[in-house]
Amino acid sequence: MSLKINEDFYTGLTEPGDKKYILYKTKIESAVEANYKNVDGFVKGTVKVTGFRPGSIIADYTIGVATASSPSIDAFVAVNQQVATTLRTGDPSFNIPADAFSQSEEKKLSSADWYPQQDMELQCTRPPSFDGPMSWTVNDKPTTDTTKYILSNNNSILTVRNINKFDKGRYACIIARAVPYIQWQDISIKPTPVIDVGANVRNFGCVNQNINLTCCEQSNNPVDWTTKAPDDVVTTSVDGCATLIHAIKTGECGDIDFKCSLKDPALQKFNYGSKSVTVKLKTGELMCKNVTLGDGANGDITEGPCYPGMEGTITYKCQNSKWEVETDKNCVLKVFKDLEKKSEALQPQDIPDVVSQLSVATVNNNQVITQSPVTVQTIVNILTHVATQSQTVVISEPIMKNFLTTVNVLVSEESINSWQNLTSNDTSATLLSAVEQISSRLTEGNFTISETVVELNRTVITSEYIGTSSVPNSTTQILIPQVLNPTSLTVIVFSTLKRILPARNTTTNNSVTTNNNSSGHSDLRIVGDVVVVKVNETVNNISFAHGLNNETLGIPQCVFWNFNLSAWDSYGCEAKPYISNGNETDIITCECNHTTSFSMLMSPFSIDNIVLDYITYIGVAVSMASLILCIIIEAIVWRSTTRNDTSYMRHVSIINIAISLLIADVCFIIGAAISKEQPTPADRCSSVVFFMHFFYLVLFFWMLISALLLLYRTVMVLSHMSRVKMMIIAFSVSYGAPLLISVITVASTAGPQVYVSKQACWLNWTESKALLAFVIPALTIVAINLVVLIVVLFKLLRRGVGDATQPDEKHTLMVIVRCVAFLTPIFGLTWGFGIGTMVSRELGVHVVFALLNSLQGFFILVFGVLLDSKVREALAGTFSLRNFTSSNRTRSTSAGPSSSSGLGFFQRRRRRRHMYNVSEASALSGPASPNSYSSDPMNA
Repeated sequence: MSLKINEDFYTGLTEPGDKKYILYKTKIESAVEANYKNVDGFVKGTVKVTGFRPGSIIADYTIGVATASSPSIDAFVAVNQQVATTLRTGDPSFNIPADAFSQSEEKKLSSADWYPQQDMELQCTRPPSFDGPMSWTVNDKPTTDTTKYILSNNNSILTVRNINKFDKGRYACIIARAVPYIQWQDISIKPTPVIDVGANVRNFGCVNQNINLTCCEQSNNPVDWTTKAPDDVVTTSVDGCATLIHAIKTGECGDIDFKCSLKDPALQKFNYGSKSVTVKLKTGELMCKNVTLGDGANGDITEGPCYPGMEGTITYKCQNSKWEVETDKNCVLKVFKDLEKKSEALQPQDIPDVVSQLSVATVNNNQVITQSPVTVQTIVNILTHVATQSQTVVISEPIMKNFLTTVNVLVSEESINSWQNLTSNDTSATLLSAVEQISSRLTEGNFTISETVVELNRTVITSEYIGTSSVPNSTTQILIPQVLNPTSLTVIVFSTLKRILPARNTTTNNSVTTNNNSSGHSDLRIVGDVVVVKVNETVNNISFAHGLNNETLGIPQCVFWNFNLSAWDSYGCEAKPYISNGNETDIITCECNHTTSFSMLMSPFSIDNIVLDYITYIGVAVSMASLILCIIIEAIVWRSTTRNDTSYMRHVSIINIAISLLIADVCFIIGAAISKEQPTPADRCSSVVFFMHFFYLVLFFWMLISALLLLYRTVMVLSHMSRVKMMIIAFSVSYGAPLLISVITVASTAGPQVYVSKQACWLNWTESKALLAFVIPALTIVAINLVVLIVVLFKLLRRGVGDATQPDEKHTLMVIVRCVAFLTPIFGLTWGFGIGTMVSRELGVHVVFALLNSLQGFFILVFGVLLDSKVREALAGTFSLRNFTSSNRTRSTSAGPSSSSGLGFFQRRRRRRHMYNVSEASALSGPASPNSYSSDPMNA
């Protein structure tokens, strides 16, 4: 039997000695025993939890049942509900779903070894009298992809086509019953076989001699030479390698092809099933001779296999009449290559085993590792795969201990030279990111893991925290001010990472380069410990104190590693001298506090500046207050301002624009608070990003609807669309399209992709380009609205401007200015400045964007509501403001109706010229009916 618990899988549940394992085992056995005891056929004292596995958490347990009187399914259904109730009552944290129980068995669905590109076949056996439809799942997901999964023989056989390493995992066939019956097996996919024959082309002198061609498969799969001469002899070693001995005779020059293939006939048809070697028999003087590497002249280069127990190639050069090793830096210990292959398709249940094996292998081979850059790179790759897969589980203390033991060897003093010789400068940042990722999934509790150059402290803080590192030669002290709620804190201190992470350009000094780069223009050095701090709650300020023992270093600077820029970033961090008894000391205190600027909504760059922060938060606060006031005013004047269809739709648009922008701004503030933790925690910010993305898109689509409504009323003068039809179209487009875009964005950036940014609580740009799902729709709508504005202005000017006198031409300019001022915030045209933020890091561009768009709510209140004469009249009537009304009427008499918009000018021009009366009345005034249209498209 199996019991499912809706909870992230805790890796400690793979260890019978773990406290949580013992606790869950005891509670489940007790609950099952207590409730099953009255079931006919149940044998008391036989309940036993056999283990836990991922899939949330699945607890497998067995019960003893008397064969003569085994309980019915109905009895199991009833008693299982009682078991769930007992567990919930005893511990409210037990989240037992409705479909928690099943009758499951681990079966051999397939006993074969499976390799990539094969079609894998699994067979499920239906027990007698087990009725019900049969289905399959792979890692708890249904097999709905009919091109990948083929069901046959009444669904009892599952064929998985063209398998690869990612097809490994838990396969289960499920017979649907009141208590589902499940057969399952963890299927592993063997690594792609790699046949190693050395250099594919080798030169030998065409003289009497025997040559050796050795063929091995890296995973010790048996191989054989399938293309050879009749007299060739093949010998096989204990590790499965096959050596071909070929006799060359004098004068028989030319090319000879040999082929080595896997012995398994089922694998020979695939592209990895064989490998060829071409032997070129040459004349002339060949100084270097070797029966395996071949013959060559001085200066020739060839390749050969690495030393026993290693994978890769060694490059040899012919000099001094012999083959000498040119480089063996590509050789990696086979144990690490095997772990790398296993980690590439890692499943959560494999994490404890892989990390444990890696830790042991790293400690046992530390001398090789510290002298081999390619081995360092391989181990970092493994740690990265483990950290990525850890995001779906909770990491136990022993796993973190093994993880940091490996890291400790990698960043030891002895390995510094290997790091400096790495071909990729991003490896050190990748390692730091992996440490951050896995530390964010640590189990709750208080514990410390201390290594030679790395220390982790995990604790729950309830007030001010002061921590001091105990790593040798470390002087770091961490101070976190009082927190509002108890929160988990993880602090990791590296005493040597400062020599591994490159001292690249910071965001405040573009001339800074790594201090070991001969072409650098700065002698910037990293002298303090590198500290990783992970806090579950928002913390406004974190202080670090570092002792400086070298007074010649100059002015100290506090920086953090910006993963988006792959560089040190000083924004939000300030260096201050530590004051003791009124005197400055040689201790430097770094205070860091990160915020989010409004321009990041469209910019792929991280532009961090205090000016942007002030503009962002002041602007958004003013905007939110304005939007709330806008909604209140619209509610007050609703009846008196929505008497015709056009006016009704305009005010519907205004309200939806205000609501969507208000919710989006609230989400922005929440996201900004979360972003203070760097890198941004994706688990807590994903939902905020989804709603922020959705409501900002809703804002743009309502602005599009407003523009199209104005275009319709201006161009389609005599056309009429019913209010109901306009409402259906508006709401379907304005909410349907954003929802579709937002959902597709989440779905397409799942798995190995990234949905949210590590820098801010917003759509990712660096890894997945998810930001385009906001930028493209937004800028497209801005472009459409700009065209609409131009068309509307052209139509109005064409009707109202003909033989205007000079004063009237000045008035025409005012009309254009006022129209643009009115429609720009409603149409969202200021977001067009987002193009500048996408292509430029200049502060001025980002300031203009943030200033105009963070205040959009204020502009909507002023130009969309308060300057609308009908709204002012309605407010005046509502609050009996007679003086206000009288003043407004005086303005209407002197400047024409709706003079605030400037369109009264067109009415005077029409009276003067006595032409276009019919068309202009239709477009701007409309018939005198309940569905009449206003003379001012902005005030309709």
